[in-house]
Amino acid sequence: MSRYLKLVHMEIHRFRYILAALMCIIAIFQITGLIRFLLRELGHRELVNDQYTLKPLSFAWTIFNTQRWFIAPMLICIAVLAIYVFLIWYRDWVGRSTFMYRLLMLPTARLHIYLAKMTAIFLFVLSMLSFQMFLLVVENIIYKLIVPADLRVDSFFSEIINSNQALEILWPHNFEQFLYVYGLGFLVIIVIFTAILLERCYRGIGILYGIVYIAACILLYILSYSLLDSYESYLYPSEMYAAVMSVCGVILICSFLLSFRLLSKKITV
Repeated sequence: MSRYLKLVHMEIHRFRYILAALMCIIAIFQITGLIRFLLRELGHRELVNDQYTLKPLSFAWTIFNTQRWFIAPMLICIAVLAIYVFLIWYRDWVGRSTFMYRLLMLPTARLHIYLAKMTAIFLFVLSMLSFQMFLLVVENIIYKLIVPADLRVDSFFSEIINSNQALEILWPHNFEQFLYVYGLGFLVIIVIFTAILLERCYRGIGILYGIVYIAACILLYILSYSLLDSYESYLYPSEMYAAVMSVCGVILICSFLLSFRLLSKKITV
C-alpha cells in the first residue's frame, strides 16, 4: 500500500505545475469576466437611474451573463486533461533510458502502476471541481464588494448552478446523474489506457488493436443504448439505467482484466 501511495504522489508531483496553471487560468478568466460585467451593469444602472424599472442584481444573474468566461477555461482544462491521459503513459517511455522500465522493475505489483495513474487522473478532476467550488465563494465575495447592498439580492446555490451551462455540466442535478456522467468519463479513460497498453505491447500492429478495441467498446455501448430505446415502453427508467450501467460494468471489467494481463505478461524489461 505504501508503494502505491508513493506512486500516486509521484504522478501528482509531476503534474503539479500544470494543475496550478490550469487553476490560474480558470480564476483569471472567471474573475475578469465577473468584474467586467458588474462594472458595465452598474454603469448602465447609473445612466438609467430608475429604481422602479430595474430589478435587483443577483449573483445567479451575474453568473448567467458571464457564461463564456466559464466555458472557455473549462474547454481548455478538458483539452489539457485529455492530452495528459496519453502523456501520463507515453512520457515514461520517452528517452534513451526509459523511466517506464525502472517503474516495472520496482519491488511492487505492476497493478499499482496502473492504479496510481488512474488515481492521479481522478484526483486531478476532483481538485478542479473543488477549486471551482471555492472560486464561486470568492466570486460571490467580489460580487458583494462591488454591488451595493440595496442593488443586490441573494441567490441559492441551485440557482447559481442552473444559471450557467458550464456549471451544470460540472455538477449534474442529482447524484445518479453525477455518477453516470463522471463514471462514463472515467470508463472512457480506462478504455483509452487499455488501448495505449495494446499499442505499447504490440507496437505497429498494436495501434490497430487499440483502435479496434476502442471502436468495439463504443459500438457495444451504442448498440445497448439503441436496443434499450426500442424497449423503452416496456421498461421503467430505473431498469433502463441499471441495464446501461451493467453494459458499462462489462466494458470496465474487460478493460481492467486486459490491462492487467498486458502489464504483467506482455510488457517485459
